[in-house]
Amino acid sequence: MGDNQVTIRLTADEALVLSDWLEKLQMTDLGRVVDDPAIWAPIHRIAGTLDKALPELFAPDYDQRLEAARQRLRPKTD
Repeated sequence: MGDNQVTIRLTADEALVLSDWLEKLQMTDLGRVVDDPAIWAPIHRIAGTLDKALPELFAPDYDQRLEAARQRLRPKTD
């Protein structure tokens, strides 16, 4: 059972927004949010994978790209 893997597919926008959120999560007082130390392994693995896959993280206009991705992912209101 330990060799089974799960593949998650995200759009570029989803990956960028999730990466930003994970970074913020890791920089906050996580004792309130993460109540089981076992969750750290998958959080770090996901964050590390996103860091490697997203060259946008180092772009000078990162903030604008992130906000544009957020706008595209937000539900449209009528």
